Amino acid sequence: MGAMADGRNGRPGLCPTLLYADAKAAVRQLTEALGFRELALYEGENGTVAHAELTQGGGVVMLGSKKGDGGVFAEAMRDAGPAGVYVVVEDTDAHHARAVEHGVEILLPPTDTDYGSRDYMARDLEGNVWSFGTYAPAIPD
Repeated sequence: MGAMADGRNGRPGLCPTLLYADAKAAVRQLTEALGFRELALYEGENGTVAHAELTQGGGVVMLGSKKGDGGVFAEAMRDAGPAGVYVVVEDTDAHHARAVEHGVEILLPPTDTDYGSRDYMARDLEGNVWSFGTYAPAIPD
């Protein structure tokens, strides 16, 4: 059963959404250092990112600039702290090596867990914690 086996026709049913003071730098770090692929990027006023969508492993993360016209969501998130997101990857060690090569802050190096996953943890430029590993929850039919 794959990550997209929930009957949504190749569309994720859950998309974490993060706001950044420098969303363009976040997009660069997530794509270049952490292996995400850019699906969409819409610029707002004054070079801000109104909305971006990045994908990895069948999932999508949405992000934007803290300053800009983010409406009710941006206002609700104004004082939010960092978020934590778990991303399923096939090769934890190769993914970790790429992050290290790009100078990403590593909080936990690749480690085998007692539940059979191999995970590592990193912090992005604005304090969000990203965990990458081989554990993929099964969604029953």
